[in-house]
Amino acid sequence: MKPAPARSHPKPKYRRIVLKISGEALKNSAGGDPIDSEILGRICHQLKEVHDMGVQVGVVVGGGNIFRGLKGMTAQGTDRATGDYMGMLATVINGLALMDGLEKLGVEVRVMTAIPMDKVAEPYILRRALRHLERGRLVIFVAGTGNPYFSTDTTAALRASELGAQILMKATQVDGVYDKDPKKFPGAKKYTTISYLDALRQRLNVMDSAAFSLCLDNQVPILVFNLNDPEGIRKAVLGQSTGTMVK
Repeated sequence: MKPAPARSHPKPKYRRIVLKISGEALKNSAGGDPIDSEILGRICHQLKEVHDMGVQVGVVVGGGNIFRGLKGMTAQGTDRATGDYMGMLATVINGLALMDGLEKLGVEVRVMTAIPMDKVAEPYILRRALRHLERGRLVIFVAGTGNPYFSTDTTAALRASELGAQILMKATQVDGVYDKDPKKFPGAKKYTTISYLDALRQRLNVMDSAAFSLCLDNQVPILVFNLNDPEGIRKAVLGQSTGTMVK
């Protein structure tokens, strides 16, 4: 009996990507633990699938499921810089959770941190990050840029620019960019594609201004898509996403 042929993977549209996942995406909207094991497992399986296609994957993860600096400043009176550092440490927890889930699936992973903590993760060094990607390792970037007053959106834009990623993919709770909040306005218009300048003029909530400016200056296209789709990351990498492309 002949052995069954190996399953071939479809050809991805992008060779190197940076994926931004918010911390809130790891939390069950119904409440419970900051990191929902079922949601984490689903994301890790999607990441493994695109990694197995030969795509070089960098992931930037937020920390809003544990602590958000701006919210802490307004709700608890936390100093802005202190709150941002607390948020950076929250991203480390999320990054380690992603690492653990991916390693259990057989994916070789490296976590790189912008704040030195050698017992936990590697320091972020551009050349080392590039070498990891070229050797087929999935790289998770944590601790933001290492500086307060910069969001993880800005981190994602910075890493995508530094690493020469072909695209920055922003996984969100909605399926693209709208002219109004689709949760509040049922008639909101969704964009399939939109230019950087049009998004700026209309003040659409794609990313914060610092992140958006980095992508604009370095001509890094941004794909906004729905992470709740169980095949959302796969579709995005294959160029089949129904999200919004900003370019």
